[in-house]
Parts: sequence; C-alpha cells; structure tokens
Amino acid sequence: MVAVLCAAIGVPGIAHADCKEVLAALGNTVVDVTCAPSADLTTKNPTTTPADNSIPGLPPGAFTPTTDRGVISNGPAEITKAVPGLQINGRFADDPDKEARFLLRLPNDWNGSLVVAGASGTRSEFNGDFAWSDYVVQKGYAYASQNKGVLNLKITSLDSATPPTPLSCRLKPDSKIWVEFFDNDAVLEPRHIPSKPFTQWTQYLIEATGLAKQAVKARYNHFPRRTYAVGTSNGGYQVRRALETAPELFDGGVDWEGTFVDALGPNILIDLPPAIRNWPDYVASGFNPNSQAARNIVAAGYPPDMPGTPLTFWGRYWTQFWEVTQCQWQKRFDPAWTTYNDGPNDVTGTGGYTYYDRIVKDPSIAARVAAIATTGNIKRPLVTVAGTMDALLPIKHGARAYEALVAEHGRDRDAGGGRSPQYRLYEVQNGNHIEAYKTLFPDKLELIQPLAQNAFDRLVDHVESGALLPASQCIPRGKTTLADQPSQPGHCANLLVP
Repeated sequence: MVAVLCAAIGVPGIAHADCKEVLAALGNTVVDVTCAPSADLTTKNPTTTPADNSIPGLPPGAFTPTTDRGVISNGPAEITKAVPGLQINGRFADDPDKEARFLLRLPNDWNGSLVVAGASGTRSEFNGDFAWSDYVVQKGYAYASQNKGVLNLKITSLDSATPPTPLSCRLKPDSKIWVEFFDNDAVLEPRHIPSKPFTQWTQYLIEATGLAKQAVKARYNHFPRRTYAVGTSNGGYQVRRALETAPELFDGGVDWEGTFVDALGPNILIDLPPAIRNWPDYVASGFNPNSQAARNIVAAGYPPDMPGTPLTFWGRYWTQFWEVTQCQWQKRFDPAWTTYNDGPNDVTGTGGYTYYDRIVKDPSIAARVAAIATTGNIKRPLVTVAGTMDALLPIKHGARAYEALVAEHGRDRDAGGGRSPQYRLYEVQNGNHIEAYKTLFPDKLELIQPLAQNAFDRLVDHVESGALLPASQCIPRGKTTLADQPSQPGHCANLLVP
C-alpha cells in the first residue's frame, strides 16, 4: 500500500512535479512509500532523519537511521541555508524479504545532477545524511541512497555467556549482548542458500540509481545531466563495484575507505583474526609496543596503537568493531566454522580463524568471496580517500591494494591501445575509520570528511570542466583541501606522525 503525503510546491518561474506525479513515474517498482514536501532537506530540520526504531513491526536495532548517520561521520557538514524540496522514502518492490529500502531528496533549486550514496556497515539509507546529503543538497544536487538491500541487526540476548542462536554474534567482546545480522539470514539452511547475499550490495546501489533517475525525470522533466556515486566503508565498496560493473549509469565516484575484497587476499577474513588473536597477549604485556603481540598486529597491516583512557586506540577498535565484524563475515562466507568456544578472551574462534586453511578444506568459501570481489577494473573516474590510521580496514591492505589493482588494469588497457579512466588515492595523514575518535584522540587524529567532500568537488570539476585531478598524495596533518601541487605525492611515508 502506498501512503502519499504531497502538495504542490515550486519556485517562482520554475515548474516542478509534485509527489503524485513523481510516485506515478516510479509505479510498481516501489511500495510503502512516503513522499512529502520539506521546508529543509538538511539535517538542521529534525524531521529529515527519522528516529531509530520508527518502523512499526521491525525489531529494535533493525532500522536505526539517527544512529547510522553518526557511525562514521563526526557530524554534519556546515549548513548555511535551508534546502526546500521533496523527500521520498520506502521499499523496493522486488525484494521478497521486504528489507531493501531507498531514500530520495529532490531540492526545488536543482543544479541538474544526481548523487547516489552507498551505506556503511549494515546501516540504513540514512547513513550518509551527515557525511554526504547535507553537503550535496545545499549545492543543488538531487540525492539518493539505499541500505544495500538489507536491514541492520536484531538482538538475540541481552545477558548470555554463550551464543543463544547459531547465527548470533557478540556485540562487544566484553559484553553478554548478542545480535544476529539480517545479512546472515538463512545462511544455515540446506545448501547454505542465503536470502540476503552480499552480492545484493552492488545490485541495490545500481537499482537505486535507476530509480532516482526516473524520479528526477518526473520531478524536473529532465534526466540528470551528470550522476555521481559516493560512499563510505562498505558504501565505498558499493561505489567501486558500481563503477566496475555499471559504468553507463555514472560519470564518476568518490570512495571513502571502501572495503577491499579479494578471494585470495587481502580481505576481512584474513586481516581481522590476527588483531583479535593477539589482543589478549598485548594487554597482558602492559600494552608494550615492543611485545611480540604488538609486533604481530602491526605485521598484519595495522597502524600503531596510541595510549588512551580508558581504552587505547586499538582497544576502541577491539571493543567496537574487530570481533563483531569478523563474526558477521565469517558466518556469511563460512557458516560451518564454530565461532565461539572460550568466552570473552576466545582466540580459537573469531581470532583463531584461518582463512587459507579453511578454503583449502572447502573451496566454496573462496568462491563465495570471489563473487563479491573488487576487481579494480573501473570504467569511470574514481577517487579513493583513506586514512593512514584506519584500524578496521588497514590502508596497506585496503586502499593501497585497490590502487594496485586499478593500476594493473590500466597497464593492460595502455598496452592494448585503450585509455584508462582517471584514478586517484588521497591518503589522509592520521585519518582513521571512525571520525568520532577524533574527540578521543584530539591531538593525534585528523578528520577525513572535509577532504572526501573536497575530493568530490575536484572530481566534479574534472568531469564537467576538464580540470586536472590533483595527483595522488599524502595530505599533511591539518589540511582540509587537496593540493594541486602536493608536497607529498604518492603514499604517506609513515602511518602515524606527531
């Protein structure tokens, strides 16, 4: 059933379609839709981002838009004006599990182009509200987002020492709270056929782009002149895969610390276990940076630790991200592995996971990972922005690995007489995966968000005006814009500098 709240809106001298006409153009591709005129599409308007758990019938944790917008971003971009327009959100009709969701924001004062955003983690279509939407709608872009076709998580126990269900992951390694990810639904059924495969992550960014273009055409009587993809973390992965697989839909993209996936490595299932496995011994050493445990974590690609109260830098990632992320991915790709065995300091389950041993015993694990691999074979201009202090997706095994794949395909094209699209890697000295950690380590970390947004503007200038993209570079501490003539081209020499 479609619930429509609409009214005629417009700017003097410019005719815009209203909700009824836009929804008519979307037809039966969407369901459970709400369309409403908004006095301000930025997050300065409290109604722009819905409250957590605000969809009736869903369990707590499944839909958390207000939380989601601040998971990676440390707050909204500067908001200097109200942006009136239409906000439309609902579900994709083709999803039998009724989880795939979308968001459209169509400003009255449209600049003729469209931005389509990915979503980090397992977050909702409102994940980019601070990082991307606020920034681009003020510039007049139509904005679209989606949730990778999947809801977030559901709590399976608030007080259990052991997993309450086969698919349960411990929310934090020092807690008794357990959750199941909707991403892993049905993974234990016969033949391990998932109802929500990770391959849908690419599908729904592409589907949201087609949906948004139809809405733009209906609203403004014109398809977008240019379309750009943007995203952070798993949303950055979506951008990469979109430019690899559906370049005809896009003119370029910005990937902010996208997830790198290769069946033979690097990938999360290889990189996270060494950090989890060595953490207890590192704690026992008194957080000695010269301990064997600390050296093992650094050798696995991670940036150095930093002291903190009550948790060190690595400790923040350990308690919030390492184990639960490893559990989620392992249960998706290798559900036969027993994840938990020995309680809070377990190093035989999540930390003891050995991907290479497992794929020798069961090659289907590698085949499932290969189905979502990032190839580097981009066909439109792409910019990657990544922090040197990322301790969830370490830059050595993430952004730099992807850069190498892009370069490999570029060499192949050059040898065949073709022309490669522009690619740049902008490394943010002392940037990390979670912008909010800047407040915990204020003298050590730098924010990536303003640089990702500046990279977007430079990409647009390149696509639309032929401006040269600045060379790949290490962005020194304290800088919020890219350098045309970088003092540190290429990779940063050190992951952490004072």
